Amino acid sequence: MVQIRTYEPFMTKARDDRLKKVEEAYEQFKKDRTFHFPTWLYGEPLGKLFKVEVEDCPRFGDTAWLEFDSARTAFLVIDMQIDFCGKKGYVDVMGYDLSLTAAPIKPIRACLDAIRGTDIKVIYTREGHLPDLSDCPFNKILRSKIIGNGVGIGDTPPGGLGRLLIRGERNWDIIEELYPMPGEYVVDKASKGAFHQSTMLQQLLNIFPPPTHLVITGITTDVCVHTIMREANDFGYWCLLLKDCTGATDYGNYEAAIKQIKMQGGVFGWVSDSKRFIEAVKGAGLK
Repeated sequence: MVQIRTYEPFMTKARDDRLKKVEEAYEQFKKDRTFHFPTWLYGEPLGKLFKVEVEDCPRFGDTAWLEFDSARTAFLVIDMQIDFCGKKGYVDVMGYDLSLTAAPIKPIRACLDAIRGTDIKVIYTREGHLPDLSDCPFNKILRSKIIGNGVGIGDTPPGGLGRLLIRGERNWDIIEELYPMPGEYVVDKASKGAFHQSTMLQQLLNIFPPPTHLVITGITTDVCVHTIMREANDFGYWCLLLKDCTGATDYGNYEAAIKQIKMQGGVFGWVSDSKRFIEAVKGAGLK
């Protein structure tokens, strides 16, 4: 006979305590449709609380609200580099429509204008590789060379600004319209995600107070943005994507990526837009 092992009984108390908090939050959500900032988990707010309206939550067609503590909120600007949304950069050389990846520039800038000077932290990411390409997989370079008709990662295109997706090159850097201000954070990564091949997690843990909620913007929606959002979600961060502050090289992929986030009541987080986010920030009187 196979004996079924049960978990140690001392684990029951912690489980019951957590489920009690979940039940309390569920009952509160039914009353006001709000995912409240859980003070039992993080402590009392250190900044100002503000609520952002989110769409299609928990089901498509529904509306809910996500509550933030401004002091524990980080605003992520993912890969807004010349290589991905500027002329003579990687995406341009690959032959994609730059208007799709450049579309988020103005909405992101509006959000930055609204939060700079508040206690909301701003964190940028840049994707790029070492000059010797030792951190870039062989198949990634090969794919880029094929789609670029002989010009790929590490090459300088005719009339280009520098070697594509190589750290230190002009085309690798963040576009001028969204360039970081003194005191803002920049995380360099050699991958589509940021929690594996970068210092992202360490940065988040070392900021005081450590962020619990992330507002996510940048490009591309279906690749780096989605990967980072999924990673952050697995670490327990409350993730809000601003849909007009992100874009992809293919509009169908953009739409699909947004829809995926909304599935299962928000499987990777929540979706809103810059207008609702800015209204919430200004309504809380953060500045």
